[in-house]
Amino acid sequence: MMQWETRLMNTLGALPESSLHPIPRLIIMALASLFIFYHITMLFDFARGHDLTGDALYNGVQAALRLGIIVSLALVALGKRLALWTMWISIGGLIMTHYWAHFGMVEADFTIGRHPLSYLKGLIMPSIVTVAFLYRRP
Repeated sequence: MMQWETRLMNTLGALPESSLHPIPRLIIMALASLFIFYHITMLFDFARGHDLTGDALYNGVQAALRLGIIVSLALVALGKRLALWTMWISIGGLIMTHYWAHFGMVEADFTIGRHPLSYLKGLIMPSIVTVAFLYRRP
């Protein structure tokens, strides 16, 4: 090994883990913050009576899943690995409720004119967060 490579390896080895990959952490923080804010505003809308549907069960399930997403994203941002599973379960459940409204007996305005595959775009953000989370470890 050349002298500069040895110095670089020694320097990198002395750095704390958190300073090795700042970009994935920034991606996680940006996306988590954005979606935590979004889901909190949706919960405030539920609290003010701006429900998605007239079905109380559907709205309750949506609110519980959004709360799960908020908590899991906060824990993912704090670096908790188990929170990735919770995030995926909560977001998967939220996507399933969209299919429940689309194909079920729930009348919701957001389903009008939408293709059934359009709800799968909800998997993009958790995929990016998961990749960034797994990549942040050296």
